[in-house]
Amino acid sequence: MALDFASILCLVFGFSLIVSSNRVEARPQRGDFEFSVQQRYNCSPPGKESLPTEEGYQEVNRGANEGETISNETEDLLANGSGTTFTRNVERGFSIADIVESMLSAVANGIGSIVTGLIGPEKNSKSRSSRVSYRNHQLIRLFPSTENQVNDLRDLGDTEPEDIKFWTQPVYNKTTDVVVAPDLVPDVRTFLRDRGINFKVLIPDIQKTIAHQNPKMSKEQREDLVTSQGHTMTWKRYHRYGDIVRYLEYLAFKYPKMVELITIGHSYEGQPIKMVKISTGRNKEGEAKPAVWIDAGMHAREWIGSAVATYILSQLVEKNASYAKLLDNSDWMILPVVNPDGYEFTHTGDRLWRKTRSNHGENDDDSRLLRLVNQYARWFWGKCEGVDPNRNFGYHWGEMEEGGASPDPCHETYAGPHAFSEPETKAMADYILANKQNIRMYLTLHSYSQMWLVPWGYTYAKPSDYTDLVNAAKKAINAISKIHGTDYQLGPSSDLLYPTSGASDDWAKGVAGIKYAYTLELRDRGTYGFLLPATQIVPTAREIWAGIRTIVRLVTCNT
Repeated sequence: MALDFASILCLVFGFSLIVSSNRVEARPQRGDFEFSVQQRYNCSPPGKESLPTEEGYQEVNRGANEGETISNETEDLLANGSGTTFTRNVERGFSIADIVESMLSAVANGIGSIVTGLIGPEKNSKSRSSRVSYRNHQLIRLFPSTENQVNDLRDLGDTEPEDIKFWTQPVYNKTTDVVVAPDLVPDVRTFLRDRGINFKVLIPDIQKTIAHQNPKMSKEQREDLVTSQGHTMTWKRYHRYGDIVRYLEYLAFKYPKMVELITIGHSYEGQPIKMVKISTGRNKEGEAKPAVWIDAGMHAREWIGSAVATYILSQLVEKNASYAKLLDNSDWMILPVVNPDGYEFTHTGDRLWRKTRSNHGENDDDSRLLRLVNQYARWFWGKCEGVDPNRNFGYHWGEMEEGGASPDPCHETYAGPHAFSEPETKAMADYILANKQNIRMYLTLHSYSQMWLVPWGYTYAKPSDYTDLVNAAKKAINAISKIHGTDYQLGPSSDLLYPTSGASDDWAKGVAGIKYAYTLELRDRGTYGFLLPATQIVPTAREIWAGIRTIVRLVTCNT
């Protein structure tokens, strides 16, 4: 008996519902999940780093054009981009799984042919390797003044997840920034007026701002930089991950007595996670010096954090004579890009991507039948990739009552299926725990809002040493303001922003036992938000470096 088209669809979706009945429902989001190009870098296993000759560095840098995408094809990368290897039983005979797989494959192929016949090949659909365009998307600042208005905005975000993206969460009597797709702009404005919510347009066309954010660099300019300074880093533009890694390698090669380059793990897509340890040796008493940890690039789209982290590296290493006393009294551990997969994806796929690039749609213990049904079911509604790494740390992880983290894989604050589900967060946590006895201060660089955030983030309660944390941070904020007059707010994220569970600073203090743990939200206050122009890299870095030097001197005994 032949099955009609509707029956086949019922069969497919029926199997999918069975598979996913005990899982969190995944909402499709058109703009976020159509791109899953997996890029990998050539990398050696941890502990097998090799240092090339100085001539070798110049050749590497000369051959790496800014626009090039570095990737290694691997045999287990499937055509569907899932990165999951399915093994087939080589024994002869039929199984229910084989029958269902053939049926689902036929259905998928058939529907694909129908769609192609209706709209033509690739019409009205984006290639998985193309970039997300934000042409005519608007960044709008909202001013909710009542709890009802806040609830209305939250409902708006839940109703239109594809076309309305909140850069800051709606909070009573605080501004909220939201990106609105062009086809919804008139409706959103009507919605806001009807509810009495004041607003103003900050950026009328986000794509134009993206296009002008980061100046390009020619091959000749890159070659001139390598010739003149040995590397391509300028802090006049935002660099790709490959450039950042080559700069770290250059520092380790040029300054071997004070710089150690450590691969602490690998990302979901196999990229090396590189951390730099800067030390001039033990102190005068022959003891290990107190260390400062700085990480950045946890959220992929927050480019300014990684730029500031590499600037600090350049100051400590290439201008070490200016900071001899600081280096005599402290060691430094700096991880410029926690989330290399997401960071690269913001350069090649979606400039406003926030999360990692992992896929937790399948469990390792799923049967083959369940996996293949899921594989074809995702064909219809896409898949939700990535986890918010700053909700993935194992301290009060997954506490959703107060908001700030989501159990929905499609949400930008998805906390993951379990704490430390991401190889990036686990690698970072493992290294910190192994060295926690020496780490005196933890700093994680984010953007935007110009805030110096103090634990706790998961609760409105304060830690017992809250006064110590605030007093030290006040001195840092004063030092920041002296450079360019930039004002930073000070307080817990639960007060200044909203409660967040599973954050790295709470984990650093609550689990690793690091007394001084902070999150820095860098420039600006929202004029550009995540799209801070490259012209502001150096001013931002200079003021933050002044603040960090001040607090480090205080924390490491008034050096």
